[in-house]
Amino acid sequence: MISRTLFTDILIIVLLIALQIFVLNRITLFGKYTPVLYPVFVMFYPFFRNKYQFLALSFILGLGIDAFLYTWGINAFATVTIAYFRTVIFRTSTDTSTDFFSFQSLQWTQFLLFIFVSIFLHQVLVQYLEIFKFSKFFDIFLNVLATSAISFIFIFIYALAFKIKQKV
Repeated sequence: MISRTLFTDILIIVLLIALQIFVLNRITLFGKYTPVLYPVFVMFYPFFRNKYQFLALSFILGLGIDAFLYTWGINAFATVTIAYFRTVIFRTSTDTSTDFFSFQSLQWTQFLLFIFVSIFLHQVLVQYLEIFKFSKFFDIFLNVLATSAISFIFIFIYALAFKIKQKV
C-alpha cells in the first residue's frame, strides 16, 4: 500500500480535476446529466489524517473545478461542506458510534449509502446554488437525483477499481 503524503494528495487532486474537466464534463447522459467523480477525494480521504489539511485540500479541489467551469466558488463550497460534515455523514449512514472509522468494517449497504448520501448532498449544494430559482425547485431536484444516480455509478466503479472498501 502506498503511503499518502501531501505531495500525493495534491497529485490526486490535479488528476481528479483533469479527469473531471477534460473527460467527464464532455460526457452528457440523456442529453443533460454530467457525471461527477471529483468528490471521491473527499469521501475516501483517510479519516485519521489532519482535518485542517483535509479541509484545505478539499477547498483547493473545489476551487480548481470552479476555475475551469467559471462557477465562482460553488464547487469549492460544496466540496468543503461535505468534507466538514463527512464524519457526521459517515456516522449517520453507517450507524457507527465509535471513534475509529474504517470502510473495511462496513457492510456493502452501509458503504453504498455513505457514497450516495455524500454525492447527493454535494449535488444539492452545487445545483441549488448554481441555479438558485425557487420556481425551478422540482426541476432542480430531478436534476439532482439523476446526476447523483449517474455519479453514484461512476464512483462505485471507481471504488471497485481501486478496492477502496478493502484498503482504506
